[in-house]
Amino acid sequence: MQPIISVVVPALNEENYIQETLSAIRKACKQVVSHGNDIEIIVIDDGSRDDTFAMAVPWADLIVQHPRPYGKGAALQTGCKMAKGRILVFLDADLGMTAEWFPSLIEPLTSGQSDMVIARLPAVSQKSGFGLVKNLAKQGVYRLSGFEPSAPLSGQRAVHREVLERIGRLSGGFGVEVGLTIDAVKLGYRVAELPIPFAHRVSGRDIGGWLHRGKQLYAVSGTLWNRWRQPIC
Repeated sequence: MQPIISVVVPALNEENYIQETLSAIRKACKQVVSHGNDIEIIVIDDGSRDDTFAMAVPWADLIVQHPRPYGKGAALQTGCKMAKGRILVFLDADLGMTAEWFPSLIEPLTSGQSDMVIARLPAVSQKSGFGLVKNLAKQGVYRLSGFEPSAPLSGQRAVHREVLERIGRLSGGFGVEVGLTIDAVKLGYRVAELPIPFAHRVSGRDIGGWLHRGKQLYAVSGTLWNRWRQPIC
């Protein structure tokens, strides 16, 4: 049996992006299969109220619907439970055609160079927030694990299943990536950042953008507090 790689895509009200993202993933799957791996695409519809589910049907191997929004961390937790792969790839639903770059995340794992790979995205010209959440995440990860990240909030990453099983927990909401990085480093796993030209929707300086960053700030702060109070080792 060929080794399986599972691509897990959490999605909430992403009808405008999900089809393009999944089609790009499906296209890039040919590259992964040519290297001797089988692959599955799993979409976790986290209680969407639009046509996200219908748009994903032609492209996904499995779609799981949450009855209501439980948050990104819970969506990834569901995806991990349903995945069959020995390597799991987490990709945001709004990557569009840039999702075709996801095989670049896998190579350092299959070659034995890393245990978890985090994508470092190119800088964007559009103004969004003031960097408060990102700086908090960077400082928190460094102080709690000794690892100095440049992309602490990146949701695009690949990880060996054994790492997730040993960690045994995922933070809720938008704090999931920060918690995962801290726990992996603390347990001695090799975590690497890799520049990959992914691009996704950028939150602007409008009410929607500020609400999104507020949720991020709350979730990241809670995760850092939890990892300080209950370190994994």
